[in-house]
Amino acid sequence: MDKLVFDIETKNTFADVGGEENIDKLEVSMICVYSYDRGDFFAFSEYEINEAAELFKRAGLLIGHSINHFDVPVLKKYFSFEIASIPTVDLLEEIQAGFGRRVGLDALAKTNVGAGKTHHGLEATRMYRDGEIEELRNYCMNDVKLTKALYELAERQGFLMVPERTTGQLVSVSLNWKEKLLDAHLMQSLW
Repeated sequence: MDKLVFDIETKNTFADVGGEENIDKLEVSMICVYSYDRGDFFAFSEYEINEAAELFKRAGLLIGHSINHFDVPVLKKYFSFEIASIPTVDLLEEIQAGFGRRVGLDALAKTNVGAGKTHHGLEATRMYRDGEIEELRNYCMNDVKLTKALYELAERQGFLMVPERTTGQLVSVSLNWKEKLLDAHLMQSLW
C-alpha cells in the first residue's frame, strides 16, 4: 500500500462556517499529494477530487501536519470510503506529544530544513476567491514538500528540533512512530 504525504486547502474558513464544530461545512479547493509508490507529486483541484480519491484508496499511511484535526475530517464527505480508517503520522500531534505544545509547520520547517511556508493558511481562501489557482496550487504543494522533508528527516534521525517559544533555544524532540506503523501494517495485513 502507498504512503501519501498530503495537504488540503479550503474555499472557506471556520469563521465562514460558524466555528470548528462545523468542519463538515468546509469545502476543498485544492489537494496536493506526494505518492511514495509513484515517486511523484500530484495536485488536484476541486473538480478533480474523484481522481484524488483513487490515490487515497490505495494508501496504507497518510502523512501530514494537522491532518487528523483538519484535512482528514474535511475530506470525509468527499470520499466513498472511510479515510479516517487509514493510519496516519500527523507531525503536529507527534511534536505535541513529545514537546508538550503544538508547533506550526513554518517554525518546524525553518528550524529543521531551512525553508518555510510561502503564505499563511488563511491566504488560501483569498487566493481561491481571487482566482489565483496556480498560486494556490504552489502554496499547497510547498506545504507538502516541507512536510515530506520533515517526515524523512525525522525517519532518518529519530527526532526534530523545536524552538522554545520564549527563549528561541532549540530542543530535540524524539519521534519514533515505527512501532505505530508496524501495528498499522499488521492490521492491514489482516484485512
